[in-house]
Amino acid sequence: MFQKTAIPFPEGGIAVVFGAGGGIGRALVGQLQAGQNFKHVVGFSRASTPAIDLLIETTLKEAADFATSQGEIRLVLDATGFLHDDAHGPEKSWRELQPSHLARSFALNAIGPALIMKHVLPLLPRQGKSVFATLSAKLGSIGENRLGGWYSYRASKAALNQLVRTAAIELGRRRPDSICVALHPGTVDTGLTSPFNKTGLEVQSPDAAAGRLLAVIDRLSPGDSGGFLDHRGERLPW
Repeated sequence: MFQKTAIPFPEGGIAVVFGAGGGIGRALVGQLQAGQNFKHVVGFSRASTPAIDLLIETTLKEAADFATSQGEIRLVLDATGFLHDDAHGPEKSWRELQPSHLARSFALNAIGPALIMKHVLPLLPRQGKSVFATLSAKLGSIGENRLGGWYSYRASKAALNQLVRTAAIELGRRRPDSICVALHPGTVDTGLTSPFNKTGLEVQSPDAAAGRLLAVIDRLSPGDSGGFLDHRGERLPW
């Protein structure tokens, strides 16, 4: 059962944020820097040094190696994600499905985060609390899908959830104190979602979303590893 009280991280570790250039990523970096849980915060984006590109695995390995050179990694947050661009929006019907858009969605929402896990999970300490958390989406829940549409985004986030679940099983064998989870941040006022925010939705600021996510992470225990949780700490159906 999800813990209602905080479970502290060991002192002296560092926190790492992939996707630090996005709205939620910047807010996470800011709040982690303002907090007392970590001695150092490392943020990676396309503009950081080293820079990352989810489509180029070597940049993710370089980032992971750089992070571990800065200290003992206790928290890794993957705040990357792709919903739309100037050429493609979320599909409303199967008539709009295009191989290139499907492939891009899977590359950025599933394969990229999987490669981050590949390179950072082995770097987590063998003892004491450590967390890898990736931003998934409630739209990736198959059990919650009652409206249809948004094919590429839904399917790629569902794939991400499965990758997290699978990685958590392996992580539990190697580092039983470590935690690997998928988190739904809710609807956040960022460039990713702003064209689709509708009246009546609970839209959070990036700072509010970051605060909620970090509060959930503080309360995670190894029993939560492999889970799919929302920003309130409630479990979501797969």
